[in-house]
Amino acid sequence: MSEERVSITIPRKLYDEIKRRVEESQGEFKSVEEYVEFVLNEIVKEEAEEVYSPEEEEEIKKRLRALGYL
Repeated sequence: MSEERVSITIPRKLYDEIKRRVEESQGEFKSVEEYVEFVLNEIVKEEAEEVYSPEEEEEIKKRLRALGYL
């Protein structure tokens, strides 16, 4: 079962640059759409990485100080 897809628009110049990169990728990417999906997934993953609360960050700093790293 495939995921539902939606269309987006991007400037032609950007599309052409991505197309060039796809062609130079030596088969890593099969299409502009695949490349764009990969890049967007990477960005979303980065943003979803765990962020420490101020309290957790302070506890980490205390532990690093106790170990002599700070």
